[in-house]
Amino acid sequence: MSKIVCFGEVLWDVFPTHKKIGGAPLNVAVRLKSFNNDVAMISAVGNDVLGKTILKYINDLKINAEAVEVLEEFTTGEVAVSLNEKGAATYKIVHPKAWDKIPFTAKSSELVKQADAFVFGSLITRDDVSKNTLYQLLELAKYAVFDVNLRAPFYNNEILIDLMCKADFIKFNDDELYEISAFLGSPFHNLEQNIHFIAEKTKTAHICVTKGEHGAVLLYNHQLYYNSGYQIKVKDTVGSGDSFLASLISKLINGASPQKAIDFACAVGALVAEKEGANPIITEKEILDFSRV
Repeated sequence: MSKIVCFGEVLWDVFPTHKKIGGAPLNVAVRLKSFNNDVAMISAVGNDVLGKTILKYINDLKINAEAVEVLEEFTTGEVAVSLNEKGAATYKIVHPKAWDKIPFTAKSSELVKQADAFVFGSLITRDDVSKNTLYQLLELAKYAVFDVNLRAPFYNNEILIDLMCKADFIKFNDDELYEISAFLGSPFHNLEQNIHFIAEKTKTAHICVTKGEHGAVLLYNHQLYYNSGYQIKVKDTVGSGDSFLASLISKLINGASPQKAIDFACAVGALVAEKEGANPIITEKEILDFSRV
């Protein structure tokens, strides 16, 4: 299997009744590891109980945590999560936290140099320290996977465009695609036209757009691939997009066809949304039985 490095926030998702370990890049790492990839995490936690618990969690899953720094001067990240009646999540993200201050180290640079893919999101750019580390690591990445997560007020369109131009693969949801296309001056109103518009503007050959319950569209080397989604009863949407991305990248990096990859990823994303929390255990048999892919 492939070597994949995930960079960015590790934190606690705090729900009204309980809290769970999360952060989009860590959720991606956990799902990638479940498919037997060799996965490393680059992040930072505080020297506190919450940070120690996250480190134990990462190590217990056999994800490489050598580049998860423990910082004395900042506390471990926490995010207040609210769910509406349909299970859709909104987030209140406090700044600054340890993951805002991820340092560039020899260890992290070596991990990225050796990796087949480097996965990162846009939220990590809200603080200059982690943003600058990201830019340094991107210079070393063989295949950069950009997960666009527009969390107001923590994003800047100019930085987003710059990162899209540096990425080899970009993942949006449909709202994010339309918002960024409009900012770039797209004359189009159609999803596929805007995917091609972004691909041309950013010189990116691989783009995926998720459409919630209606599946996803993947542009891969000038060809579009579709999955129309799966009908499920949503428990909560926390982490379903992260598991979708991990499943898609795992399949593509390990040689699956784009159609097989998007079918598999949509099935995994749906199964996660059907369960509680960002990282429910899902077996390969469960995925196959659910989707028949």
